Amino acid sequence: MKTLPVYRTPMVVPHSQSRQWFLVDATGVPLGRLASRIAYLLRGKHLPHFAPQWNLGAAVVVINAENVLLTGKKPTQKIYIRHTGYPGGQRHIPIYRLSPREVIYHAVKGMLPKNRLQARMLRNLFIYEGAHHPHAAQQPKPITLSV
Repeated sequence: MKTLPVYRTPMVVPHSQSRQWFLVDATGVPLGRLASRIAYLLRGKHLPHFAPQWNLGAAVVVINAENVLLTGKKPTQKIYIRHTGYPGGQRHIPIYRLSPREVIYHAVKGMLPKNRLQARMLRNLFIYEGAHHPHAAQQPKPITLSV
């Protein structure tokens, strides 16, 4: 009797991988395009061994967050809605009252999966309003985003 060969899919163990670091300059880049690219890197979809059940994504450092581009009527009309949990506790927050860090964070968070990995992925996102950041020791690789 002849036995059939056993084929196994090679799986990457999450602890065997080192995390990549990327540097993104937000100057003049539209918010949605910036957030989708950051979410793509945080999830690890740029890797050949992407697995949706593991947090294998990169760490992303965003600089010049105050120079992100808000297109259309977003600077005057976009409103974030949150609820305090109490009756009548719905709060409307216009985008101009938030810091640029919060705006980018909120946009990236909305593009990540809504599961337990979301918080773990967001821990690898570092947003700075100026051009200086404390992650020079990690030697982040600069990424240019098309405008």
